[in-house]
This record gives sequence, C-alpha cells and structure tokens, in this order.
Amino acid sequence: MEVVPNKDPQLKTTKPPKSMSPWAMARRKFMKNKLAMISLVYLIILAILSFLAPYITTVDISRVNIGQMKLPPSSEHWFGTDTSGRDVFVRLLYGGRVSLFVGISCTMIILLLGVIVGAIAGFFGGIVDSMLMRFTDFVLNFPFLVFVIVLNAILFGKVGGVGVLIGVISLLGWGGVARLVRSKILSEKENEYVLAATSIGGRPNKVIMKHLLPNVLTTVIVQATILFANMIVAESALSYLGFGVPQEVPSWGNMLSASQQPEVLQDMPWIWVPPAVILVFTILAINFIGEGVKDAFNPKSFR
Repeated sequence: MEVVPNKDPQLKTTKPPKSMSPWAMARRKFMKNKLAMISLVYLIILAILSFLAPYITTVDISRVNIGQMKLPPSSEHWFGTDTSGRDVFVRLLYGGRVSLFVGISCTMIILLLGVIVGAIAGFFGGIVDSMLMRFTDFVLNFPFLVFVIVLNAILFGKVGGVGVLIGVISLLGWGGVARLVRSKILSEKENEYVLAATSIGGRPNKVIMKHLLPNVLTTVIVQATILFANMIVAESALSYLGFGVPQEVPSWGNMLSASQQPEVLQDMPWIWVPPAVILVFTILAINFIGEGVKDAFNPKSFR
C-alpha cells in the first residue's frame, strides 16, 4: 500500500519557537519603548558632543572678551555671549562634559560602595549585618546638601578641583543603595541554589559574585539611572549655590549661577535659558530611560 504524502499546508508541522533569555526579552521590550529609545539617542548624542567639545571647537572658554559682552544670538555666536563675552554654546558643550562626568563618576562610586556593603551585610547577617547597617544609618542621617557644602568648603582649599566634589558626594550618597541591595540579597539567599552552593563548600565571595549579584543586577541597573539623574541635579544645585564645581570650570550649574542678576534674567534670556533647558531635557531623558529599563525587566509589564 502506497503512502500518499500530506500536501495540506495547514497540517504541516512547525518548529517550536526558540525560548528567549530574560536579557533578550528585556532588550526587545526596551527597544519597543519609543520614548525611552528617543531619550537614549538624545543622551548619546549629548555625551558625544560634550566629550568631543575640545575637538569640535578651538574657542578659549576661559578668556574674557570685553568687546563681546552680552551679545544676543547671531551667526557668529549661535546662543549669544555671557556677561564676560564668552560664547554660550561653547560653554554649554564644555559644561555638559563636566556635569555628565561628575554624574557618571558619582554614580559608579556610589554603586560600588553600596553594592559591596549591602551584599556583605545581607549575606553574612548577624553582627556583621548589624554593624554595617548601623554605620549606613549613621551616613544616611547626615543632611546631604549641608554636609556636602561643609566638607567641600573644608577640603577645597587643601585639595581643590572636581575630584573633591565627586569624592564628597560619593561618600555621603551610598547608603540608600546599600540598604536596597541588602534587602534583595536577604530574599535571594534563602533560595535553594544559594543553599546548595553554600552546602558544597562554596566560598562566600564566589557565592555572592556568581549567584547573588547576577540576580539583583536588574535592581542595581534601575537604581543607577535614578542615581545618575540625582547626581547631575546635585552638582548643578551645588554649583549654582557656589559650593560645587570651581567657578573657572564651566558646568551647567555654573552657567546658571552666573545669571542670577535681575538684568540678566529679564533682558538676556539667551544666557540662562540654554543651560536650564538642556538640564531639564537631560534629567527627563534619564528618567524616561530608567522607566523603560524598569518596564523591560518587569515580567508583568506589557508597556
């Protein structure tokens, strides 16, 4: 008896779809978030222009030009000049370079300190956890802006520079990350795979690095976006008050600080509007990216 092959297209067997890893699914969900992708593109372009500012323009950002003070926008000076005759657009690029560098550096140091303290406290527990968390509470009890201003004012005369500001902000800002990582580690270490790794003699550092931290990495990434925006705001606020980046170094906060005169605010909006607008757009972009990352890693989110 001859077997007739099945030619019905509706009865053809199809291969089961390949399962995607959580990271691949998160990346696909994030790329479908139009607002987050637009914000990411904006932030990348801004970072490239800011960090390549010395190669884009050769204008001296520190030289005072009395003959070109307070000029409105023109073909020669796209955003006009400030009260010292310096090009606002060029200072905007250099200011972004400093503000983004401070934000990125503070975020990385805070995450490093917070993850280390939180992971050790959550994994070992007992007296180690108690001592580290009491020290964390001690750091969190400091009024952040007040102590940053005081420490920066004390250390600035001895050391000076942007590095002092980064160090002071980082040393006072890691407490929230430590408590967040500790709570996640406490919930993860009770799982069977951690108990199995510990029972077969796995060293604590390997258990933490290979088993625990990868499972709290998504929380750390989301927290990093929030921290990044907060650090840029902190630098701008401190520089605006005169306790942040040195005045001779351009930053968005320093550009806003130089426009506190009523004459400038009322009659010369080109001096303060560009740094204010780009600061607002940058913070919004970082927050949109953070929301996109949070939704991408949330399995219950379908946005």
